[in-house]
Amino acid sequence: MDARTEAGAVPLAVDLDGTLIATDLLWEGLFLLLRQKPHCLFLLPFWLAGGKARLKCEIASRVAFDATALPYRQEVLERLRAEKASGRKLILATASPRLFAEAIARHLGLFDAVMCTDPGSNLSSIRKRDALLAEYGDAGFDYVGNSKDDLAVFDAARASIVVAPDRHAARWQREHGADLIEASKPTLKTLLKMLRVHQWLKNSLIAVPLILSHQYLEGPAIIAFLLAFVSFSAAASAIYILNDFMDLALDRRHPTKRNRPFASGALSIPFGLGAMVLLLGVSFSVALLLPPLFMLVLVGYLVATTAYSLSLKRMLLIDVLTLAGLYAMRILAGGVATQSEWSFWLLAFSIFFFLSLALVKRYVELRGTELPAGERIAGRGYRAEDQEMIGMAGMAAAFTSALVLALFIDAASLSDEYTRPWLIWPLAPIVLYITMRVWILARRDEMHDDPIVFIIRDWRSQLVAAFGALLLIGSGL
Repeated sequence: MDARTEAGAVPLAVDLDGTLIATDLLWEGLFLLLRQKPHCLFLLPFWLAGGKARLKCEIASRVAFDATALPYRQEVLERLRAEKASGRKLILATASPRLFAEAIARHLGLFDAVMCTDPGSNLSSIRKRDALLAEYGDAGFDYVGNSKDDLAVFDAARASIVVAPDRHAARWQREHGADLIEASKPTLKTLLKMLRVHQWLKNSLIAVPLILSHQYLEGPAIIAFLLAFVSFSAAASAIYILNDFMDLALDRRHPTKRNRPFASGALSIPFGLGAMVLLLGVSFSVALLLPPLFMLVLVGYLVATTAYSLSLKRMLLIDVLTLAGLYAMRILAGGVATQSEWSFWLLAFSIFFFLSLALVKRYVELRGTELPAGERIAGRGYRAEDQEMIGMAGMAAAFTSALVLALFIDAASLSDEYTRPWLIWPLAPIVLYITMRVWILARRDEMHDDPIVFIIRDWRSQLVAAFGALLLIGSGL
């Protein structure tokens, strides 16, 4: 078959996963399925038993796929547009299933033909090469690819362009002197964004029982706190990665979250899965150095936060109650790790205090999203008309936390624990100042961070909290 177009150039076949887009649609489809129809995950072994082609097509047929927000490689797109403008025939040749491939082809409007995976054939590597040879003949096409699976196609093509290559494709490119389109390499900043290191500040809550029990000068207690901090931080980062996988489609439509490493394609999903395994290994290894009950709390935290990522975050009110519980679990973990005493009062205060801050997060999201009446915010269970109720509930929880603290201060047993209990009384207005200020800033649209992280970073909150800590230390001397 004559492979040449009227413009006198051979057709250009373009790979999809890792080449045209900086992601892999099989992994994307798996996490879409996990998010949209988690019950279908039990069918994965049966689909896989029928071959990889069937697995891909079954997943594609069950998820709502958005081709508009994928992380397309702009340099590749620009070159394809230039080739299209010159009259060259472009073929999307991909191992992705037809439903995905054709949706992308329609969105881009660049391709004259689509060759892709169907239920009976996974169009990868040798199969892709054979399909292109059958259609266009030996050296009757040029090819754009990126990976080991493309080596057979590279060898059969007249000329090749290698995009963001893996080590196998990179070696082939060097040996054959093929054109190269490089992608930016992940930096330390990219890895830190993946881990969300700034969120580790929340795990400072583990120190609360240590401070309240006046163990802040005891070496073993301090070491136990540091170990618990590392364990919880590693576990939290692993769950943040899972959360990023679950929210890929939503993040890509968000003005700032679309720059997250996985949403933008700066890091691959397999890399993230490997990082998750490593982080969980670190978390559990460190936990083994602490009292056995700490491991139980850590497992409970992981179960709860995974359930939150998979489902609970989309449930009205259940999401904020879960968040409040997760914050309280950090304090519980601190008490177990440092073997400090913790009481009903502390947990009751924590639940109301953190519920107020969790409601701030939802309040800010509602204020920052323009929604018609009756429509829920993406990925949440809230509507625009819920904003006023969320604000009232959050302020009520803030005042309730201060009330619980006041009742604790007035408790008869306090004099047995503190030599100067009267020094603790200013803590109630300090809590009110911090929470009310957060809510006022949220109402002014000046709250753009997680409220816990904001409080830890904000110098005014730091001063007030430091004053409260001095009072607390002074009350026990």
